[in-house]
Amino acid sequence: MGSAGPSLSFNVLRDTIPEDSSLPAFMVSTTRGFLPRSNPIVKLPAEFDILESILSRMPVKTLDGTPGLLATFTLGETVLKELPDLTSAIDKYKDDLPLQNALYRDYSFLASAYLLEPCHERFLKGEPYGLGRQTLPSVISLPISRCAKLAGFMPFMEYAGSYALFNYQLEDPKAGLAYDNLRLIRAFEHGLDPKSSEAGFVLVHVDMVQNSGPLVDGVVTALDACENNDRAAFNSGMEKVVSSMAKVNKVMDGMWGKSKPGDYISFRTFIFGITSQSMFPHGVVYEGVSEEPLSFRGESGANDSMIPLCDNLLQISMPDTPLTAILQDFRSYRPGNHREFLEYVKNRSLHLSLKSYALSDPSSAALYLLALNQVRDFRWRHWCFTREYILKKTSHPVATGGSPIVTWLPNQLMAVMEGMVEVWEGSEENLGKECGEVMDLLYVQRETLKKEVEKYCKERGVDARKA
Repeated sequence: MGSAGPSLSFNVLRDTIPEDSSLPAFMVSTTRGFLPRSNPIVKLPAEFDILESILSRMPVKTLDGTPGLLATFTLGETVLKELPDLTSAIDKYKDDLPLQNALYRDYSFLASAYLLEPCHERFLKGEPYGLGRQTLPSVISLPISRCAKLAGFMPFMEYAGSYALFNYQLEDPKAGLAYDNLRLIRAFEHGLDPKSSEAGFVLVHVDMVQNSGPLVDGVVTALDACENNDRAAFNSGMEKVVSSMAKVNKVMDGMWGKSKPGDYISFRTFIFGITSQSMFPHGVVYEGVSEEPLSFRGESGANDSMIPLCDNLLQISMPDTPLTAILQDFRSYRPGNHREFLEYVKNRSLHLSLKSYALSDPSSAALYLLALNQVRDFRWRHWCFTREYILKKTSHPVATGGSPIVTWLPNQLMAVMEGMVEVWEGSEENLGKECGEVMDLLYVQRETLKKEVEKYCKERGVDARKA
């Protein structure tokens, strides 16, 4: 028998069934997009009161404003003194998948803080990060491995499942997902204060992703219309992709006012991963789980699903480089249902030759180019944040997820730019004034990017050609 071909069907939820605890917390929908099916669980069952106690005392600044365990550098000793192995309690709730996701969130915060606490102490002294703790004690490693497996994640902090998209609560449940109504559940530094830069950094991401429902809807509409050769419906779907990504980019712009560039580096210490980091040159031993050291990528916005969704729908071609290989690896660090959906969109777009269909008509080609432009705009903003929040503040050469800090984002950004040039210069039709203005900006921005990457590579002794 031959192997089954790629799946060309996928159940995108219209009803997120928020009361069904047998389903994973994260399932793609046209209403909540890539957010969890219902708002994250805040309060754990009583069996986890000691875990709750340690986590509430953990941040540099606790909820009541007093210095926490990370301010006094006593988290490690507190964990070893107070925390029991709660794996049996986790198994008691093994069929409640949203609760497993909450447990995964909480243990991943504890694991990152425990491993990186010594690095934070050195950072505050103006020293290099040095080494993190090289062993994760069994009272953390056994529970995080168990709940991560049940919830469908790596046993280390991830963007969706713990740090960002499952780490918010509503101040007033009736006010919904309005930004000013969002609060963090867990934090490392000052994030329990909603006006802090740590809270702003995380909650802007939540605010962006709440626009992903219309994006998912537009993608599904465009794919269905392409299959049915319905040009009007296809254009309607592409318009929704463009408009929803424009909203995402507008929200993203709010980062500048909600999270100060000078503050990011301090709480960033706790979201580094293990892979490719000097703090963990040989990986981390998960006590009681593996005798061999394990290695996982750290929390990264690259784990978000919105831009990969656009990449797959629009068939954006990435260069065959080690940097693109890192991009592929990041795909394993997101909820399983998200991964399946992204793969479905990629396969179906290729199967239907969606790009060719879009470029066969001037109105569709213009919308395709404008969709590419929204991806460019997102990646350009991400580059600008990296430049101002990281490159100008630290010489550490590796991003939190383990990618090279100077060259990785430009690898993807330049690929989108080249794709736009291909569409614009290859079109025999006039794609309109708006597309013309977009391309005028792109040609200037492309040269700016080349010069900036060259500058930062030269300053840091990086050979971009070997990246």
